[in-house]
Amino acid sequence: MKVTNSKLPGVLIIEPQVFGDQRGYFMESWSQQRYRDAGITEDFVQSNVSKSQQGVLRGLHFQNPNPQGKLVYVTQGEVYDVAVDIRLGSPTFGQYESIILSEENHKQFYVPEGFAHGFCVLSESVTFAYLCTNYYDAAADHSILWSDEDISIDWPIRSPKLSEKDAKALKLNDICVDELPRFKP
Repeated sequence: MKVTNSKLPGVLIIEPQVFGDQRGYFMESWSQQRYRDAGITEDFVQSNVSKSQQGVLRGLHFQNPNPQGKLVYVTQGEVYDVAVDIRLGSPTFGQYESIILSEENHKQFYVPEGFAHGFCVLSESVTFAYLCTNYYDAAADHSILWSDEDISIDWPIRSPKLSEKDAKALKLNDICVDELPRFKP
């Protein structure tokens, strides 16, 4: 397993070892000890899978209180995946990291607690998997506008298909500071 630090402290790019031949492949998608050794010490308590069509953009989502860290990967298709540091007081507040996740590259993206997360679907469809460090809490669920100019994400699509919640999301600077996580050095 290869682990690469991103430009945002705590956000990791993980390349699991893949064993394949003409019949297909096998990979270990998560192992508690191996991932702890890589620096992911949180426990995962919930596993989610979503299916989306090309052009769908989900995000930018976060929970506060009860933040969720997420280990995300694609089992079918391809996405452009994004993590945004939204921790008040962080030296990288408002900055983002992005990566292409696909069934071909098998990469995983670890988005720690205190970051917003989103993705857009590049392939005809995608099956997207998440391991989460906290349970979903609808009362703590928030969205940041995907096209916030202050974050300036270079999305590979211009007119995404959005949920009503994501279409009405606020810009990061318009969100009440009480709803944002705090940076803990």
